[in-house]
Amino acid sequence: MSTRRFDLLIFDWDGTLMDSTGAIAQSIRLACADLGLRVPQTEEARQIIGLGLAEALHTLLPDMAPDDYPRLVERYRYHFLGQDHTLPLFDGVADTIAALHDADYRLAVATGKSRRGLERAFDHSGLRKFFHASRCADEGYSKPHPGMVLELMDCCGVDAERTLMIGDTSHDLQMALNAGVASVGVAYGAHSAASLQACQPLYIADDFKGLVAWLKIHA
Repeated sequence: MSTRRFDLLIFDWDGTLMDSTGAIAQSIRLACADLGLRVPQTEEARQIIGLGLAEALHTLLPDMAPDDYPRLVERYRYHFLGQDHTLPLFDGVADTIAALHDADYRLAVATGKSRRGLERAFDHSGLRKFFHASRCADEGYSKPHPGMVLELMDCCGVDAERTLMIGDTSHDLQMALNAGVASVGVAYGAHSAASLQACQPLYIADDFKGLVAWLKIHA
């Protein structure tokens, strides 16, 4: 315990703890098709995962009027909410989160999901009881703004040097940089290892097992 480097571990949700990036990208593409919009390539759709709603739509469809966003959001939710209760956690996530909680780490979630979406994910996964705090994109600034991380540190009473952000997108890791905290990337989610490396993480895990191994030694 005396050699522990971090007290607060902040996890992204989609693509980091839950295997949901494929479903999110496909739901985005189907929603665009429903409205007769240009259907983005899967890789394009994956790149906006983790951003807040307005930022994501502006990035993906820069010519779309903000007044039209609700129509696209409705179609996205139609496709995604029909399956979100079936989306699995990555292998080992449930046991690892429980073990980290039992080891007295403070655990938090910083996600581009809405609050309603995260609450659904908490309920379906059974992980709610292990997290001390969470912040969602519809409650403040979108990633990569540092707001979510700063609020979570304040809520948990942990300083920046004792905080670690763990995520699968460059938005997650850039948020960590902007907040002055260390980060670890996971390359099994939405963004490539190369894009994660540009954000100066301490480590990039190829799979969740690799993340767990790193945390056991370095966190």
